[in-house]
Amino acid sequence: MIEDTDVVDMLGEFRISVIEASSGVLIEETFEHHHRPTEELDANGQGNCHVAFAFVAHRAVVDVDVELGLVKVIQIATAQDVGRVLNPIAALGQIEGGIAQGLGLAVMEEIVLDNGKMRNPSFTDYLLPTALDAPEVVAIMIEEPEPQAPLGAKGIGEPPCISVTPAIAAAIRNATGRDLPRVPIRPQDICL
Repeated sequence: MIEDTDVVDMLGEFRISVIEASSGVLIEETFEHHHRPTEELDANGQGNCHVAFAFVAHRAVVDVDVELGLVKVIQIATAQDVGRVLNPIAALGQIEGGIAQGLGLAVMEEIVLDNGKMRNPSFTDYLLPTALDAPEVVAIMIEEPEPQAPLGAKGIGEPPCISVTPAIAAAIRNATGRDLPRVPIRPQDICL
């Protein structure tokens, strides 16, 4: 990290001036982080849960009609670190549900405000993905049990919800060549 005019390691043990560092000096640092362990629950069933990091990669295949600005997500392929799978069918359902949420964030869900008033307050006007919008999902679950988590499990539904949105946006950008700086991507954002 940079501190005043020096490059300093994470522990504050190594320090070199920015000028000296920019002259071609090789600086290498490895840092390892260990999150806090899960604590036993108290008599009321409360406690501090631990944090586990999951990793996921997505590939989105889209069909885009640039004249009408319409997008159909055809397929999402995903490889996800799921910790230890306790129920394979439920785990796949969590992944598919997270993908559906990310799809909605990418091309459908938008709160429209007009002078502070919501113009689409009902499910008639606020679009959510349905089963008809759901793409084919090709999922690979990579089991890397988390040693500090109960049964080695990790959150499964959250990662795809976060990361499928940019995968879909990147696929649309690749298909259209358009700069797409926001989500949801609306038809007027991609019409030529």
